[in-house]
Amino acid sequence: MQCQVIEARYRELTSGSARAFSEARRWLPGGSSRQAGYWHPYPLTFVRGEACYLWDLDGRRYIDLLGNYTALVHGHAYPPIVAAARTRVDSGSCWAGNNEEQVQLARLLVKRVDSVAQVRFTNSGTEAANLALMIARRWTGRDKVLMARGGYHGSLMEFETGFGGATGPLTRIAQYGDLGEFQKVLSEQGNSIAAVFIEPVMGAGGVIPGDATFIEGVRQAAHSAGALFVLDEVLTLRLALGGRQGQLGVIPDLTLFGKMIGGGFPVGAVGGNQELLKLFNPDQPRIFHTGTFNANPVTMAAGIASVEALTADRIDQMDVLAEKLKAGLLQAAIKAGLALSINHIGSIMNLFFSESSGTAYGRRDDGELMARFHLAALNHGLFLAPRGLIALSTVMTESIIDEVIERATDALLDIASTGPRAD
Repeated sequence: MQCQVIEARYRELTSGSARAFSEARRWLPGGSSRQAGYWHPYPLTFVRGEACYLWDLDGRRYIDLLGNYTALVHGHAYPPIVAAARTRVDSGSCWAGNNEEQVQLARLLVKRVDSVAQVRFTNSGTEAANLALMIARRWTGRDKVLMARGGYHGSLMEFETGFGGATGPLTRIAQYGDLGEFQKVLSEQGNSIAAVFIEPVMGAGGVIPGDATFIEGVRQAAHSAGALFVLDEVLTLRLALGGRQGQLGVIPDLTLFGKMIGGGFPVGAVGGNQELLKLFNPDQPRIFHTGTFNANPVTMAAGIASVEALTADRIDQMDVLAEKLKAGLLQAAIKAGLALSINHIGSIMNLFFSESSGTAYGRRDDGELMARFHLAALNHGLFLAPRGLIALSTVMTESIIDEVIERATDALLDIASTGPRAD
C-alpha cells in the first residue's frame, strides 16, 4: 500500500478541490460534465489560467502540459485572443444572421489547407464529425461508417462504438496502420459504407502517427468503393500550416477541424470542396443543418487570432521543445529505474511505462503506474492527461521545459520508491 503515499499527499495538497468536488457531486452526475476531466480520487478545480500555467482552489500553480487536450496551442489568456474576444463581446455576442468574423476565419483555413475550398462551422469536433457523416450519407445514399479501432471522432454513437473497439449496426472497424484490413472491409462491404473516417495521428489512441502509404492507401480504397474519405484534423492542424495532410501529401474529400481554431472557445468545422459543401446551400438545401451558436462571432474572433498566431516558426519552436522534453523524460526514467517509452510527433506526445510504446485506448498494462505518475506529477506542479498525453504551447520556453524535466524527475522518483518497478 505504499502507493497510497502519493494519493495521500495529493489529498493533503488539494483539500479545496476535494471540497469543491464533493459539492459538485450533489448537482452533477459523478461531479463532472466531461469524462476526460475526471481522475481518481477527484479532479482539480481550477480558478485561473495564464500562459502555460494553471492555479487551483488551493492557490497551487501547475505548468500546463495539456492545453485542454491540445486546444490551447497558445496557452491560457493569450493576449491577442483575449483582446479579440473582448472587443467582439463589447459589440454583442450572438445573433441570427451572418458575421464578418466567420468569413475571415473560413478564409484563413482555406488558405492553409489545400483540400479545402469552403468551410461549415459547428460548435465542437463531435458536431463536425456528425456533419461530415451527414454529408457522406446524403452524397452516397449509404449509411455506414468505417473507422479505425480505437479511433476518436467525438461522442456520436457510431463513433463511440468504434472508439470502444467494436462494430455496430452502422459502424465497421479496421486496425489502424493495417492497410490490408481496411481494403478487405471496403472490398467486402463497401457498397454500404458512406465514408471512411481516419485520424492522421491517433490522438486518444496514444499519439500514433499514420504514414503516407497507409493514409493514402485508405483514401484510394475508399474511393474505389464509392465512399468519401474524411480526415480528422481536429488535433493535428497544429502540426503544420497545412495540417498533417499537407505533411503527408494526402487530399481528403472532407476535413474535420476543431480545438485550436476556436482560440479556447467551443468550435468545430467541416471543410471540403464546393461540390460537397453546396449540399447546405440555403436556396436549395439538401441537408438541413443549423445551430444557435454555429459560427458564433466571439468564437470566430478568437479563432482568427489563434490561427493567425500559429506561424511556421512557432510550430518549429514547439517541435524543438518537444524533442528536448522527450529526451529529458527518457533520461529521468533511466535515473529512476523505470521503463518508459514515448509516442511523439511534433508538439504532442504520449507516455507509456513500458519498454515499447503502445496505445492509450482499451486496457493498458501500465495503467496503475500511469495513474500513480499522474498524481505524483500533480503533486510536483505538472498538469498532464491521466492517460499520459502531453501537448506543448507556443508560450513555452527552454527554461520552462528545463523546469518540467526537473519536476517530472522528482515525480518519477516518487513512483519508483512507492511500488514495483516496471523494468
